Parts: sequence; structure tokens; C-alpha cells
Amino acid sequence: MNKKNLLTFLLLLVQIVLFAQDNKYYEKPPVFPECELVELSGLQVCFDNRVFDIVFNSFKIPDVVSIDNYKGEVVILFEVDKEGVFRVIYVDALYSELKDEARRVFEVFPKIKPATYNGNPTFKQYSFALKIPLIKQTDPTTKDLAINRELAELERGARQEYDSVNTKLKPFSNKEYTSQLNIPFTHEFYSRFGKNMNLVGTNSHTSSKPFLYEDVSSYYNFEAEKEALAKTTSTFTGRKLWNERFVRVEGEDYWFTIDPIFDLQIGKDLDADFSYTFNNTRGVNIQGGLGKKFSFYASVFESQGRFAEYYNQYAESIKAKDEVAVVPGRGIAKRFKDDAYDYPAAEAYLSFTPVNYFNVQFGQGKNFIGDGHRSLFTSDVASPNPFLKLNTTFWKIKYTNTWMWLKDSRRDVIDPEGAYLTKYMATHYLSWNATKRLNIGFFESVIWAKSDNRGFDVSYLNPIIFYRAIEFETGQKSGNAVMGMSAKYKLSDEINVYGQFILDEFSLSDITGGEKSWKNKYGYQLGAKYYDAFKIKNLMIQAEYNRVRPYTYSHNTVVLNYGHNNQSMAHLWGANFSEFILIGRYHYERWFGNAKLVMGKRGLDFNDGTDNFSYGGDIYRSYGERPYDKGVTVGQGNQATTFFANLQAGYLINPATNLKIFGDITFRDFNPDTVNATTFKSNTVWFNLGIRTDLFNWYFDL
Repeated sequence: MNKKNLLTFLLLLVQIVLFAQDNKYYEKPPVFPECELVELSGLQVCFDNRVFDIVFNSFKIPDVVSIDNYKGEVVILFEVDKEGVFRVIYVDALYSELKDEARRVFEVFPKIKPATYNGNPTFKQYSFALKIPLIKQTDPTTKDLAINRELAELERGARQEYDSVNTKLKPFSNKEYTSQLNIPFTHEFYSRFGKNMNLVGTNSHTSSKPFLYEDVSSYYNFEAEKEALAKTTSTFTGRKLWNERFVRVEGEDYWFTIDPIFDLQIGKDLDADFSYTFNNTRGVNIQGGLGKKFSFYASVFESQGRFAEYYNQYAESIKAKDEVAVVPGRGIAKRFKDDAYDYPAAEAYLSFTPVNYFNVQFGQGKNFIGDGHRSLFTSDVASPNPFLKLNTTFWKIKYTNTWMWLKDSRRDVIDPEGAYLTKYMATHYLSWNATKRLNIGFFESVIWAKSDNRGFDVSYLNPIIFYRAIEFETGQKSGNAVMGMSAKYKLSDEINVYGQFILDEFSLSDITGGEKSWKNKYGYQLGAKYYDAFKIKNLMIQAEYNRVRPYTYSHNTVVLNYGHNNQSMAHLWGANFSEFILIGRYHYERWFGNAKLVMGKRGLDFNDGTDNFSYGGDIYRSYGERPYDKGVTVGQGNQATTFFANLQAGYLINPATNLKIFGDITFRDFNPDTVNATTFKSNTVWFNLGIRTDLFNWYFDL
């Protein structure tokens, strides 16, 4: 199907067909003067007949069409706006002369009474195919009167079945804002309703992300915010560009939308030898709902890109076997041209709420647990992965169970079937609003690998039992279990503090021994958010400190590390680091600005041929390769300091799709004690401009 035919098909698919207008319950079609005395039930037929009469009597076949003896059709998509004026939206025909004539004919249409919905004027869109040569429209109900009446009734009912389905179409009402769909998780967008979710006395649960629209809509009016940003425009193109989704359809018990996806960026890394950086992502986003309890979502991305040199080097250092790179957060990449990457990705899920308080999702995507910019539990820094998630919400509790299918794509790891090694991750997270100010969370997870005699272990399907107990029962080498706690306290409506603690190994004697044993595998996070900071509306400031001891998230059976596709499933730095983050976000109407500062200390491996020990930062190495058991400290090994700063400003083009245009500048200084094959010094200044459908987080602060 060529592009022109595809566009015609999409337009016909999403618009109300001319013969499919018979909704007598809540809307009234446009009314010609000749139809004003017609009963309500006959208004649509009268409108149809007048349109065909005017077109038939006014349309003049161009000479070139007559000379060619052309037989075909002209597809016309038009609307009657709120003022009763006819406007042609799109014409598809073989001859440009036919297109011009169709537009001319509609210019002579009179101004009529507009359509109404619930008594209010509204625009109405129609499409029809005009036969060439012209054929006079006739009433289809006058045919076949001489045949058997029963057969005729059956035939007429069958012929009208398609139209009867279309008559259920209704004005789009943005049902996604109260649906079981996930709100696409980006830190910038979530900060816009963060204050609403964290007011003192609310019973919201803000750690398990992404959020459902229906959960957030109790605290934040998406519809009102969208209307407040709406631009006044009467044209079809203007509405789609500034205010609406590209395709949107709603019926009595279903709805869906279709939108293009773009992430087009061009930039310059002053530290790189190549001339420019770029990203070229095109895709499509489809989402919708069936009834009140079932929703679906899919985003497919086709991407090519070349990033700042430090990012390219890191992507190639974690490459999958037989491929050139893994683009962090997106997936395995093939070579594109000489020095760029081709990295397709997809995210999709089904969301079902069979009863109140319970939602189940199955699909491919990312999950995040925490109130911070980072998460030490489960983060969104790795590639999308298949998952099954159960959310149970009741009283002051939200309980989230997630089962994930992960991959270990390293060259030296072999799956029994010859593909990337499959491993599984299961998590429990219980969030409890202990008081109107205090939230406490309990977390546990386990990772186990597929082997010759073991696949998905049903022992971990139990949504209640402690994974640490199962690990002991099945043997330590069969799984890697970690546990954690979180807390958030609302000091006021504007300020809340939060934290996480993760424990990967527990030995009381080693913890109390004071000898800094390697078994003290833990990490913690402390942070604060300040909404409407300094009484400036829509200004959010966030400060966060993260510290994770060496060897946390790693295992002596290396495939049981806390990772997926050679990326960490928690903090993107792995382990053996300390980090301070300062973030500011501000928006005014459609304008926005973000600033981020990251300062950190990391302990990496030397890997210089003489010292090949694991110092605890690389979670993909066995902790059995450590150089010593005691005196283990954060930052040990090949110590590197990191300074990262990013300033971004932009304009939100379309609030419905989160399409935005932006520019940013990034400065990164990375300074290790020792340079090796995978660790490089860099002093980067990276300028970037782009237009992007903002659906996920990029993490360039490696």
C-alpha cells in the first residue's frame, strides 16, 4: 500500500462516514434550510441528500478526465464547523483537476445550521466517494420490492450492520485520563503533579511507577490542565498540531488513539572527532480502552543515532555478543553506517482491572520503585523487558508484585538453547501510609537463571512469601535475593523527604565487627523535594544522595547479578559509589526548563593485566574475584570522580502527546585514576537541539 492510499485509509477509518449518521439520542446533524421542517429522525437523510444534490448539480467533469474516459472516484473528507460553514479537509483523486473541482464545489455550499451535541454547536466531519462519471444518488430502500419480503428484510438488515456500528461513534472525551493506562514515566512530566499527590492527608502511593491515570486523576485534573494550555484554532491541521491526538475515535464502549512518535535530535560534542551527534527516532503509538476495565498500549520505535563520545564508548563497552553496542535504556544496537547505531525498541502492555482495588498488567516495558530520581530497588535505566504486574490497593496499602523476564547478553554467557541467557526477576513491594504524613515501604526481590533443568520457578509465584526464605530452601546458588525498606515524610504540602535502604547480604557478626567486611553489601538513599519552591509556582527543587557499598547486587554465580542486557536494574552506576544530585524543574504555560547537577565518586576495576581483581563496582563480575575480605570501602579500586551538569529549555508543542521542542547543553568531566580498555577520561561539552515525543527517560549522566 503506497503512502497516499495509506493516508486515505487512515482518514476514512477515523472519520464518520456520510451514510453512518443516525445518532438520535444525543446529537443532531447539520441542517439545511430545506430540512428544517423534517422530523429529527429524518434530518440525517435529508442532509445526505442535499449534499449529494449540490455536488451532483455543481460538479463539472474536467476535460482531461473526459478525454481519458476515466472511470473511478474522488474521495472527499469535509467538515461542517461550529458556524455551519463547509470546509474541505482532504481530497484524494487520480487527477489534480478533480481535486480542484471538488474544492470549488464545496466553496459554493451555503452556510447552514451547525450540528449540535447536547444542545451545543459542534463541528461534524464526513467523508464520501464521488463516482466518476457522475451517478445520481438514489434511495437504496426502494430497491428489490418485487422479491420475497422476508429475504429483503434480512438483506437490508445485513447491509445496515456496518452502518449501525458506526452510528455509535461519539465526540472524543479523553477517556485515557481516567483509564487503567500507565502515565508514561518521565521525571519532568511526573513533577507537574507531584505536589498534588503529596499533599498532607492524601492517601496516595507514589513509589510504584508508572502510575495509572485513574489513580492520579483523583488528585490532578488532566482535562482541565490540557484545556488551560489549549490554543485557539479552527482548522483540522491546527488542532492536530497544537491540541489533539492525530487519530482519536470513541464509541459507546471503546476508544483508541493513534499518534506518530518522533525523537529527532542534532548536536555537537566538542570532545569528539566526528562532526555531529544525532538521533533519528520514528515510531507509532497506539492506545485505547474496551469497556471500563480493559486498556491497551503499544509504542514501536525505529531509531538510529550517534551520541556524545563518552556515551558511545560506554554503549560499546557493554555490548552484547555478536553486536556492536547496547544503547543504555533502549536495547541492543547494530552498526549504522561507520560510527552510529541502529537500535529498534518496543513497549506494549495490556491492563485489566477485573474488580475494584486490583489491576493486572502484562507486556513489555519498564518499572520503577521509589520517590527519588534514582532507585536502589528497581529502576528504568535498563532496556524494556517482558513483565507481569499485579497492583492491589486497599485501605492505606498498595501492594505491587512484579515478575520480569531478563536477558544476559554477554559473549561469555551461553544459554542452553544458544540464545541470550534468560533469567527471571520477581519483586514484592508493600507501601503503607502509616499516618497522613508518613509512608513506609517494604521491598524484596530475587533473580534466578534459566538452566538445563530449571526454567521459571513456580516457587516465586507466591505473592506473599519471603523470597529470602525460598532462597535458603532452594539453595543459595539458585537465586540472588535482596531486601529493602523505604520511607517518605511530608513535612508540609510543599516539602517531603524520602529514603531507601537496600540489603543484599546480612551477617550480623560482620556488620558489628567493625572491620568493613565485604559482606556488608548494602546501600541507601536520602532525598528531599520542594514544590513551589520559594513561593514560585511550578518550581520544583530536588536534592538526593545515594551511596552503595562494593559488591552489592553482584553474586558468586555471575548470571545471578542484578542486571538486564548488561545494564543495572537498579542504579545505573551499579555499586561501589557515592553520589549527590541537585535538580530544578520549572514550567510556565507551555514553556519549561530543567537543570541537573550530579557529583559522584566511583570505584572501578583496573583490568590492566596486572591487577584484574573485582573491586565491587561492576555487578556483572563475581564477588569471589575480590582482592581482600576486610577493609572494603566505597570508592575502592580505580577511583573516578564524576561531575555532570545539564541545562535544558523548551516548548511543549502538543500537551495531548507530550511533543516538545528543546535545546540543551551538557557538561561532563569524568576522571579515573587509571585509564584502560573500558574506562576513559573525558571532558565533554555537548550541545543538542531536538523535537521529541517525550515518553521515557534518557539517562546521560553515566
